[in-house]
Amino acid sequence: MLKFLLKGILRDKSRSILPIIIISIGVALTVLLSGYMKGMMGDVTDQNARFDTGHAKVMTRAYAENIDQLPNDLALLEVGSLIETLEKDFPQMDWVKRTRFGGLIDVPDAEGNSRGQGPAAGLAINLLNKNSGEAERMNITTSIVTGELPDEQGEALLGHDFAEKLELKIGDEVTYFGTTMNGSMSLQSFKISGTIRYGMAAMDKGAMVIDISDAQQMLDMEDGTGEVLGFLKSKVYDNEKALEVADAFNAKYANDPDEFAPVMKTLKQQNNLADLLDYADVMSGLFVFMFIAAMSVVLWNTGLLAGLRRYKEFGIRLALGEAKGTIYRALIMEAVLIGIIGSIVGTVIGLGLAYYMQVYGIDISSYMENSSMLMPSVVRAKITPELFYIGFIPGLAAMVLGTMLSGLGIYKRETASLFKELEV
Repeated sequence: MLKFLLKGILRDKSRSILPIIIISIGVALTVLLSGYMKGMMGDVTDQNARFDTGHAKVMTRAYAENIDQLPNDLALLEVGSLIETLEKDFPQMDWVKRTRFGGLIDVPDAEGNSRGQGPAAGLAINLLNKNSGEAERMNITTSIVTGELPDEQGEALLGHDFAEKLELKIGDEVTYFGTTMNGSMSLQSFKISGTIRYGMAAMDKGAMVIDISDAQQMLDMEDGTGEVLGFLKSKVYDNEKALEVADAFNAKYANDPDEFAPVMKTLKQQNNLADLLDYADVMSGLFVFMFIAAMSVVLWNTGLLAGLRRYKEFGIRLALGEAKGTIYRALIMEAVLIGIIGSIVGTVIGLGLAYYMQVYGIDISSYMENSSMLMPSVVRAKITPELFYIGFIPGLAAMVLGTMLSGLGIYKRETASLFKELEV
């Protein structure tokens, strides 16, 4: 039966070519948009994890409540023993120290007088320990425009645009003005070892990157840090695994009333990312539903037209004694075959377009100049295993649903009037 129906589809292209084209277009768009959503949200999640939230973040409770102010006076202390405990209790994650700070960068002239100043958004990470993986995790190595990574204390990386604005060169010295953890004034000189450009406005505005040991000395934070970030060893965020770790950690301090007791939050619990990621999942499902609905209407009309063209064919088959249900089921099987063919063609086209967007992407840097959100400047699609089958959902559902609706006309045919109809 299937072989017979397939021959009919291939030989009578007038009844199959239009549905296949419609399904192919719809499936291709479904695959492309799904890949685009997955790629965009995957990049947003990855960027936020690597640069800000981690897969999980440990802070003091007071720091967490005022995190937008980067309150280093509420930072974690005795962080060495804390990290040892985290590594022992949760070996499935890598734990690193991070400290964020803000202040003023002053550029002295040959006589020691100020010749330029600018606000700095500082970040301290473990740069000098090459085994920490922080430089690779934050793409610092590939983001260097001039110079090189710091290889000793007292060296710093500056944002390339920031350095050009202050007319700085590699090897120049700058002075950082800010406040320590205890509220006193902090002055520290740094030699510029290199300049970086992340391509993200939120990171490039006045960026200054130093080693964590320099920050601890500069901010009077001996054995202290603002945040401890955890990353799953798979390097891919898994909300269930991260939440399991966070719940187990927080349970240990649930009865501790101290505002400086540590608390752990997952990526989705920070920066309103839960709403954003859930919204992306809803939109992805909505795209599939919209294409199913739209294509079902189009294919319903296509089926009605095909039904009118095959009016006599159905009449002859009924007059010869074929049951209405048999004809109806044959139409559904025919629709399944057409849906599979169209879905395969559309999936191939959609994967090709998604691959192109994965390689080249869309440059949105001009729209992100004043953004404070961590987003990549080039949005790319991402080919995931589900893209190989997600197009079959609207492709098959729309074709079958459209055929079922249009095929109901078979049951409205009156057998008694068939011969009269066929004489016309």
